[in-house]
Amino acid sequence: MLHRFKQSIAGIELPKQFTWPFHYTPHQLCIMATEEVKEYIATRNEWHDELKSGKMFGVLVVADIDGTLGFVSAFSGNLAESNNHDYFVPPIYDALQPDDFFKKGEAYISQINHRITHLSESDEFRQAQNSLNTIVQEASRSLDIFKKEIAQRKALRQQRRENGEEKASLIAESQYDNAEFQRRKKHFNLLISQAQAKVDLITAEIDTLKEERKTRSAKLQMELFCQYRLLNAKGETKDICDIFAETVNQLPPAGTGECAAPKMLQYAYQNNLRPIAMAEFWWGNSPKGEIRRHGHFYPSCISKCKPILLYMMQGLEVEPNPLNNNTAFSPTLLWEDGTIVIINKPSGMLSVDGKIEAYSVEQWAKDRYPHATGPMIVHRLDQSTSGILVIAKDKETHQALQTQFLCRKVKKSYVALLDGPISDSEGEINLPLKLDYDNRPRQMVAPDGKKARTRYEVIGIEKGKTRVRLYPITGRTHQLRVHCAHPDGLNTPIVGDELYGTPAHRLCLHAEHIEFTHPSTGEVVKITCPSDF
Repeated sequence: MLHRFKQSIAGIELPKQFTWPFHYTPHQLCIMATEEVKEYIATRNEWHDELKSGKMFGVLVVADIDGTLGFVSAFSGNLAESNNHDYFVPPIYDALQPDDFFKKGEAYISQINHRITHLSESDEFRQAQNSLNTIVQEASRSLDIFKKEIAQRKALRQQRRENGEEKASLIAESQYDNAEFQRRKKHFNLLISQAQAKVDLITAEIDTLKEERKTRSAKLQMELFCQYRLLNAKGETKDICDIFAETVNQLPPAGTGECAAPKMLQYAYQNNLRPIAMAEFWWGNSPKGEIRRHGHFYPSCISKCKPILLYMMQGLEVEPNPLNNNTAFSPTLLWEDGTIVIINKPSGMLSVDGKIEAYSVEQWAKDRYPHATGPMIVHRLDQSTSGILVIAKDKETHQALQTQFLCRKVKKSYVALLDGPISDSEGEINLPLKLDYDNRPRQMVAPDGKKARTRYEVIGIEKGKTRVRLYPITGRTHQLRVHCAHPDGLNTPIVGDELYGTPAHRLCLHAEHIEFTHPSTGEVVKITCPSDF
């Protein structure tokens, strides 16, 4: 499981702190280890088809008790229907063992599924449903015909009444028709009720089985999670259930504990190996809707890994979250009057106060304009995006400007540097977006996502990279970044995009131009701010 580096690592400086796994630049040793793992994976031809659909792998650089450096590696989930492969660390808990309680529980649930399928597709159930549908249709047809007959007789009685026929006989006929309709209706209702009872009897059995399946599945999953007893650098042990009990959702998502990062840390702690640095990379094609590029490094997932990694890293000296940078960013003032301020937000600065303790434009505005009223921040830019941001000094101006944004009356354009060439010089991208919940704040393309449209035009080619101007027609989170990176968009990520491309010194995306109508004067305000990349 522990591998020694094939190449010399003499002269490579070790990191002073362990990797912050949710936002990092891979250490040189992790890059070297990754290349060795890639070479090994490429030799396993029997995995080729499975890995083509994509899988996350990880490397953990470690030091043994003598201080000698090496690395371990792991894959997320299982591979070739197994959790155990000699080159990689073992699972924290192997639920694929044939005699394991989990496999037995799955087998019982599978029996319930077969029973549900048998009942749902049985001739008895099909005949009962067909019989019910036939009776319902016949009742509707027969009663409709009788209603028309009653209407015809009613019209004839009206003529007879007008011709002076005795009312008593006409009333008797009308009463008979009404009574006969009710008798027929009651007859069909009885037939429908009897047929429905046969359907309900089988449906009730199916529903009971489904409820049992749901209950057993939930119980089995929680029993499985309790088998994952995780270590940290202090030597403490805690199972996944206890770790997630302290989170907002309290329950761990399916698959928790099966990712590469916790597997590697668990192995290191169990074998007296000191973690030095860690990285995870993608192998294969991108999953549908997501943006994953073969060979690229990615942060650990948030929903499944963050709670357990925060626990498992206790006792290690870990890098600070680079997003929690309290550097006093200084926006550049571009334009100001009595009600509006327009600034150039630097890359790395938050637009509004967030969960992390970092200086934001919102706080900067409150400090600079202590007598301003209202929320002030009219719209937002991603933390990594630089450029024009509009601030309102009073509530009325803020509301008026936001209305213009919502009604798409504000004209905006961005400039971006793409990490390669693109095929078309101009066009429009229309890819709906929604939150990738397991990998927040990443967004993904999905048919049920919110409509997202972007126009683009190429400005020029610079040393193999493409400078483009982007016009967001809608304003979804990460819209420009996803539309550039996604295979169905420009298929070329923005330079420095650590979420959808490759990290660099900064994200080369800049809000360069804005036009809107001043709420107080009615004049059109036009501001342009060139990028610094």
